[in-house]
Amino acid sequence: MPAPEAERNTRIANFKFNNKHEEARRRRSEMSVELRKAKKENQLLKRRNLNIIEDAEPLSQTENHDVLPISTSIEEIVGGMHSSDETIQLQATQACRKMLSREKNPPIDNMIQQGIVPRCIEFLDSHHNSALQFEAAWALTNVASGTSEQTHVVVKHGAIPKLVALLKSSSLNVAEQAVWALGNIAGDGPMARDLVLGHDAMPLLLDLIKPDTPVTFARNIVWTLSNLCRNKNPPPPFEIVRTALPVLNRLLSNTDKDILADACWALSYLTDGPNDKIQVVIESGVIQKLVELLSSNEVTLLTPALRAVGNIVTGNDVQTDAIISAGGLQHLGALLQHNRVNIVKEAAWTISNITAGNVEQIQHVIHANLLPPLIQVLESGDYKSQKEAAWAITNLTSGGSVQQLAHLVQMGVLTPFCNLLVSKDWKTVLVVLDGLTNILQAAVKMGEVERVAVMIEEVGGLDKLEFLQQNENEQVYQKAIAMIDTFFSDGDTEVASSTLPTTQDGQLQFTPADTAPQKGFNF
Repeated sequence: MPAPEAERNTRIANFKFNNKHEEARRRRSEMSVELRKAKKENQLLKRRNLNIIEDAEPLSQTENHDVLPISTSIEEIVGGMHSSDETIQLQATQACRKMLSREKNPPIDNMIQQGIVPRCIEFLDSHHNSALQFEAAWALTNVASGTSEQTHVVVKHGAIPKLVALLKSSSLNVAEQAVWALGNIAGDGPMARDLVLGHDAMPLLLDLIKPDTPVTFARNIVWTLSNLCRNKNPPPPFEIVRTALPVLNRLLSNTDKDILADACWALSYLTDGPNDKIQVVIESGVIQKLVELLSSNEVTLLTPALRAVGNIVTGNDVQTDAIISAGGLQHLGALLQHNRVNIVKEAAWTISNITAGNVEQIQHVIHANLLPPLIQVLESGDYKSQKEAAWAITNLTSGGSVQQLAHLVQMGVLTPFCNLLVSKDWKTVLVVLDGLTNILQAAVKMGEVERVAVMIEEVGGLDKLEFLQQNENEQVYQKAIAMIDTFFSDGDTEVASSTLPTTQDGQLQFTPADTAPQKGFNF
């Protein structure tokens, strides 16, 4: 007789980790780009610094000098940047930065062709002149905010180690601009991200987050941290990015919504992987705070918090229980009724990973009264949300008890479930066919198959199954034929009047068959 732990591992293998887990992760990947678009403009992967408020700039060295005229050409700016006079260098670099900070059509390519990138990188070494460092870092920030090709120019000329060194600058303005530039570089993709991490930027960034760090500076740091945790082909070196977890945990108590949102995005990236990574995140102590953020009214914050929670419940049963124990299910019912379809879809996807768990977890879903809003999504949600709701239902039918399946049917799932059989997406149709098969197989065990078959026929399910016999997808029509042959063949649905369902107090009542246990399908 296997030990309890061995039994548990076997059960897990049979349920959550048997195709469902891989399917959940695949569907998560499909949604990633779409959900990323929900971030507001100042939380994008790359950002140009358009702020030209002179009061914020350390330009004390230019107080007695006129800056270059606004009409100065790029050639004159480049000439000034190559002057031997530091005052002219600063004025020209400031003019360069302002030109690159234009809101519309900044001449990034033209500036690159004129050679300003290597010159700005040289100015990063001007440790005696923080104003020049600041202007050069700002200009490089805006070059790196452009296309991958433009960002690559900044990288190939050796900007990363010099920008990382500036994270230790005594000038907060210089350090902040270096953070911003590194955030843009890291946001370009895995290769650039790993170059930044490879120059030991992470510990220096984490050291910059202190109780007295100005809010605007902290926002930039956390945004850069999120970019350093982002992307998964390949993912960042986990041993490096996991060091951010204690700081991210503290940041979840911050009151600034932008800081909170990017901290949640970082956590969503760190949980987007195998169970051992999910476990490290759980052990950092973030679960309770993450779950509480599911009640946020800010979509830009709610989106990444929900994504992180959804990622965690793709893990094993113990990891899923961590979300349940923290009260996560109490929030998901409201999110299924959110006015943003992406939130509804993500909530349904999250629930689908919980119903892919064990009988106890499914019972928690039922006790949290999530089936009515889930069935409502199945009935009238947008197509993508319906698809996730269908997965949630089918996962429940796969791992749930007979009583749980009976409760599901009693809640009225059959009508909207069968209606999805006409979906144009064959994958969704297969999910529904699997769910209906599971329900009918459970009914067979309890001697109730004829009653359930009649119920499916009465809501139009049999007609739709027959129509699917002509479906062009081989898997669909084979499953439809198999279901009809198994559960709806001649004689199977000719139910005696004495066994047809009756109603009592508005509920369907069945008399169990003589051969069925007393705890059968009892609606």
